Amino acid sequence: MDSFAAKGVIFSVLVLLLANIQCEAYLSPKFYDGTCPKALSTIRNSIRRAVSRERRMAASLIRLHFHDCFVQGCDGSVLLDATSSFQSEKTAPANRNSARGFEVIEAAKREVEKICPGVVSCADILSVAARDASVAVGGPTWQVKLGRRDSTTASFSLAQRDLPSPFASLSDLISKFDAKGLSAREMVALSGSHTLGQAQCFVFRNRIYSNGTDIDAGFASTRRRQCPAANGVGDSKLAPLDLVTPNSFDNNYFKNLMRKKGLLISDQVLFSGGSTDSIVSEYSKNPRTFLSDFASAMVKMGDIEPLTGQNGIIRKICSAVN
Repeated sequence: MDSFAAKGVIFSVLVLLLANIQCEAYLSPKFYDGTCPKALSTIRNSIRRAVSRERRMAASLIRLHFHDCFVQGCDGSVLLDATSSFQSEKTAPANRNSARGFEVIEAAKREVEKICPGVVSCADILSVAARDASVAVGGPTWQVKLGRRDSTTASFSLAQRDLPSPFASLSDLISKFDAKGLSAREMVALSGSHTLGQAQCFVFRNRIYSNGTDIDAGFASTRRRQCPAANGVGDSKLAPLDLVTPNSFDNNYFKNLMRKKGLLISDQVLFSGGSTDSIVSEYSKNPRTFLSDFASAMVKMGDIEPLTGQNGIIRKICSAVN
């Protein structure tokens, strides 16, 4: 091989190496610094207004981001309405009549479109909104990596399969999170977002009427007052996931679990004699550790199968394909 050909081979190898490096670093907190420098402040102001109007919205936005990332990756698919070619994820059991905040994301998208049309994806807006919602109620902050693009389809079937159930066992929860590259510790940390928000009667009825040994009797009695035993009666009545401080991001959720006061079956299984008991105990005693771990887990969750480069699109509105 002559020297010219050898140089050509070396150059080709370098190009491939650089391409691989770029692929691994496609998401960056500075992604919009040159193309839409006011994007993050615009989203932040929009989310602050929404949470100030309704504190519960913080929990809804964090949950919406989680339900997006667990289905097809963090691609904004959860925001899409149904079309003739696909069924919306909004109607999957884990989302139907419970997923909220769609209008808040649309409002933030409209504000961003005014200053930078066609630049910032709905998937990124949802990722930033989850962080800003956390901060708005006293929770941790983190650097959101950006550069995701939006999907052109949604998957009802994957939403059915991949989203954890409120009735899930510990092994099922660990398995579902592991399938997304998240450890048991990260699963427990992310479950700590249930320090915020509310749940509907029908998802915790079985637990509060079970007369089991894994639930505090007084707690069960209190919850029964707003959740009748009969199926179909009062199904949509709400109860806070954290009875103590339902609108503040803190570690009381884990303290509740240690007192057998987890509202959902999938909450209490985190502290029920299994492998995650020690993590719950640690977080109940060390709020700083919990907040730090939660922030790190949110960053890692945001890395699940994003669409980048030429994949996906930048949707003009979040509920529909361009």
